[in-house]
Amino acid sequence: MTDTGRRTRRIDSPCNDTESYPTVARAIAAARGLARRHPGRCRVREVGRSRAGRPLVLLSVDDGEHTVLVVGGPHPNEPVGLAAAVRLAEQALAQPPRPGVGWHVLLCLDPDGAALNEGWLNGPLTAARHYEHFFRPAFHEQPELLPHPDGPLAPMPESRVLTGLIDELRPVLQCSLHGVDFGGAFVQLTRPLPALAGRFARSAARGGIPLDVDSYDALGWASPAPGTYLMPPPGRSRQPLPDRPELSTWAYAGRHGGTTAVLEVPMWAVDAVGDHRPAPDVAAAMAACADRLRSRVAELTALLPQVPTHAGVAYGPLLRSVEFNLAVCPPVVDDWLANWSTAALSVSRVTTARIVAERLPLRIAAMLLRLLADSGGPAADAARVRARGVAAASLEGLQRLGARWVPVETQVAHQTRAVLAAADLLLP
Repeated sequence: MTDTGRRTRRIDSPCNDTESYPTVARAIAAARGLARRHPGRCRVREVGRSRAGRPLVLLSVDDGEHTVLVVGGPHPNEPVGLAAAVRLAEQALAQPPRPGVGWHVLLCLDPDGAALNEGWLNGPLTAARHYEHFFRPAFHEQPELLPHPDGPLAPMPESRVLTGLIDELRPVLQCSLHGVDFGGAFVQLTRPLPALAGRFARSAARGGIPLDVDSYDALGWASPAPGTYLMPPPGRSRQPLPDRPELSTWAYAGRHGGTTAVLEVPMWAVDAVGDHRPAPDVAAAMAACADRLRSRVAELTALLPQVPTHAGVAYGPLLRSVEFNLAVCPPVVDDWLANWSTAALSVSRVTTARIVAERLPLRIAAMLLRLLADSGGPAADAARVRARGVAAASLEGLQRLGARWVPVETQVAHQTRAVLAAADLLLP
């Protein structure tokens, strides 16, 4: 493990002042700068607009029938993807063109969501400040998740842009650049790439980043190697969450023979997610997780009546996300008590449950505080105090799990190496 990757500090302590993630505007400006400096190899074009009318910008490097499509910013609370997207374009341009190979980088899939998180990017990059500006949309408002073709919802404009690009480019490889807030690195694949696992693991180790060897995001998925997961066939995922991997832009690339890699890297690493040893006293640990999540959700639900009925542009997405996450928590608790408490679980699996038990209330409390920011009166003041108490308790719980900051450069370097490794395996 590197000294940089292993350094520890409290999650509410400031990061190095030189560390930063790009905003969407900065990423677009960087892309346009690359196009100006490399006019023969690089071009930038607007490929669509978001729901709020923001541009979706594609940076292309070289041309060819064998293409890689990189998707930055699919989740707005995961800014590493914007930085890695620009870095990948820079690295492609630093090498001689490969005959027949083209790189296409969608800089940010959800610029509307990114705009609701950008306050944190001004720093300091602490966990407390991150959650002061936190937003993550409800599942049905996440562009990579497609509605059921027979259902009442239509794909979002951002989703149509991405599926249109997949149809146009027919990528050999699609890489979706994600980042977890707390945990470890892992990769989810739509089909096996056996040689990738070792390179992914070595890259993570180089950065001092643990592999998540029993990921909550891949419950019931095949795991041919630590930190590597294969998306299940339709109907085979046993997640308590209402997502269906087969109804996603990840799976969509398969209709053209492409492989998708969803690449995750943590902002705050929790080393215990890499521990595959049997966990002691699973029943007690899971009962504690269930009780913690249930009690905090009940406390936060009681604050909803204090949310004002009038608000600005951010109000609707924030409220829908709060309501969605509050509704998700009871099935999660039920699943833990019914299926986890009596099972033989790894330290990693129990640690992921502990992270979820702290992270879900923290996210809900953070968004509630944004909704309550302009409310006046004693009831609203009391609601803010209670929400801040939940957020502080959850942050302290994550600190007790040993959460430590992963420097931005370490995150970006690992994610970039992982994409390049996958491309090496699939490109001619």
